Amino acid sequence: MEQTLRRAILLFAPIIISLSLVSCATKSKPEVRTYSGATPLQWSGRLADSEMTRLDDSLDWKPDGKAKWSYTSGLFTLCLLKLNACAPNPRYVTFAENAIGSFISPDGTIQGYRPDEYQLDALNPGKTVLALWQITHDPRYQKAATLLMQQLATQPRTPDGGFWHKERYTNQMWLDGLYMADPFYAEYAGLFGKPESAFDDVAKQIRLIDEHAYDPKTGLFFHGWDAVKVQSWANPVTGCSSNFWGRAVGWYAMALVDVLDYFPANHPARPQIVATLQKLAAGVVKYQDPETGLWWQVMDRGGRKGNYLEATASAMFVYALAKGVNHGYLSRNYVPAIEKGYAGIIQNLIKPDGKNSWSLTQCCSVAGLGFKNSAGLPRDGSFDYYVSEPVVSDDLKGVGPFILAGIEVQHLGGSNKW
Repeated sequence: MEQTLRRAILLFAPIIISLSLVSCATKSKPEVRTYSGATPLQWSGRLADSEMTRLDDSLDWKPDGKAKWSYTSGLFTLCLLKLNACAPNPRYVTFAENAIGSFISPDGTIQGYRPDEYQLDALNPGKTVLALWQITHDPRYQKAATLLMQQLATQPRTPDGGFWHKERYTNQMWLDGLYMADPFYAEYAGLFGKPESAFDDVAKQIRLIDEHAYDPKTGLFFHGWDAVKVQSWANPVTGCSSNFWGRAVGWYAMALVDVLDYFPANHPARPQIVATLQKLAAGVVKYQDPETGLWWQVMDRGGRKGNYLEATASAMFVYALAKGVNHGYLSRNYVPAIEKGYAGIIQNLIKPDGKNSWSLTQCCSVAGLGFKNSAGLPRDGSFDYYVSEPVVSDDLKGVGPFILAGIEVQHLGGSNKW
């Protein structure tokens, strides 16, 4: 009986989650452009399938295993569920349940989760938790999501109310953190009837980054902002870090388009969030590489020795821009840049990796601000620092956004209709 119910859940999962995760209309659409012989949705499926095969069960919690409650696992599994809503495959749901659900006990506690560390990164898997709750209505998922939300109730804040990125990063807001926390915060508030003040708080986080990290000269956003201007990497006048790291700007771009999925249509801050997205988009396309359509690791230093065209940021920008156009937040004048960017990823960064398997190359492995990296070098926000971090293939911070980019580019078509 239990197995029969399980099969039914997986069979109808695409129908259940299609309304809440992504709009994939069944009516006829304009002819979809292909890239190297496949549609964007097919490319998303190819990389998703390849990565699931590579990972196998390595993301699943086991008593003696190495898997961690990780923002990258949360990102990848959420992208699988969004892909499942457009190209149903029970394997996507099963993978997400195993990778995230295996950490969650019947009472909602989460293996390896440390609320006292106040990491915004730890909230990102909560998006998959909410998606799985909507699919299965398993009460442990709601309990786990509530546990994660409780972290925000006591999250340390800057003097003007911005969430610290982590407890160890005192008085610092990073662009990364906006993606990790805000869409989850907004979705939870909508699902479980939180007061209007929750959306006010989400809007505040976005506004603070817009006010403090935006550089009007370039149209880009600095990676981090120190509210009290004491960090070694911080400008003593502005508190900002010194360079424009592609993936950091990509996190913020994704945060904006994803928060709008859950923000009330009549909320007074919604137009401001759209305006911030429009401002960001204008800056991003200004630094798109004209030859490849991709974006550089350090965005405004294209061609400088050591800099490289980076996959995770490129995928994030294509996703955010395409989603912005599809939902009417951005002008269709962005379509050529989006299609050029997506084609650039396919032509330059997607490589065959054995039989019927594909890899995403040129991914920055990691970058941050403060302390030292694994090689003992200071994470000082300099150009030399950002280009010194390892470059790898198939980083989930690129694979996930590539899957999302394919979903959105698939629907660009000839109009704003999905």
